[in-house]
Formats: sequence, C-alpha cells, structure tokens
Amino acid sequence: MDVLREEASRIARAAKIDWSIERADEGAHFCFENAEAKKTFVTSCKRFDMPHRDA
Repeated sequence: MDVLREEASRIARAAKIDWSIERADEGAHFCFENAEAKKTFVTSCKRFDMPHRDA
C-alpha cells in the first residue's frame, strides 16, 4: 500500500493536482482530479502487478 501511495503522490505532484485515498471494504479507492492522472496510476498498478478495478 505504501508503494501505491508514493506512486499516487508522485503522479499528482507531476500533474500539479490533488489526490485522495478512501478506504473501502475491499482495498482502497485512489481518486485523482483528472482522467490522465488516473490513467497513469492504473498503468502503474499494472506495472507493479497490483490488482485493480478501473471505476
């Protein structure tokens, strides 16, 4: 989880946007202010072989 938080922070900082994380029953929701940052984060999840749902 720490790796994903660091990656989300890096992506948001590069895009100069805010992001947030919300705990869920299963996992967590990473929320970004724009679709491009979200797309980049999904790509990172795939690279780290982390299960994800693009909602």
